[in-house]
Amino acid sequence: MKTHSRPVSQRGSMLLEALIAILLFSMGILGLMGLQAIALKNTADAKYRTEAAFLANQIIGQMWADNPANLASYAHNPTTAGNCTFGGAASANASVTAWLGNASTLGTVAGNLPGATSIRQQITVGAGNLVTVTICWQGPQEAAPHNYVAVAQING
Repeated sequence: MKTHSRPVSQRGSMLLEALIAILLFSMGILGLMGLQAIALKNTADAKYRTEAAFLANQIIGQMWADNPANLASYAHNPTTAGNCTFGGAASANASVTAWLGNASTLGTVAGNLPGATSIRQQITVGAGNLVTVTICWQGPQEAAPHNYVAVAQING
């Protein structure tokens, strides 16, 4: 019985094929891990945008329910100095201060959004009772703040 041996030039080719297969499999797994990290970040961003939209609609609803004569008292940091940098007087309206809240109070701007201090929020009341609510927040690992702007016409 004859035994066939491989030529010297082909020895170790299965080992090389196995190493290449492991390399390709590892690259695929690393790619999936990267996609999952991006998906988690996008999910968190969507959650914060949804929270900001809810909070803006909440204060606009409060303005609608209030007496139109009190609308000017809702103005908070009405001067814009830059991206999420506001100036002017803070609102003394009890609804606005409760809405702004603090970081330990759920259901408030500061309690639901990271880095959302009262200085970063703005409510302007313009001509014809045109209300603009700007909510800004910034995650701990983010370089620039995010913002959500809602505009509503309050008729009295």
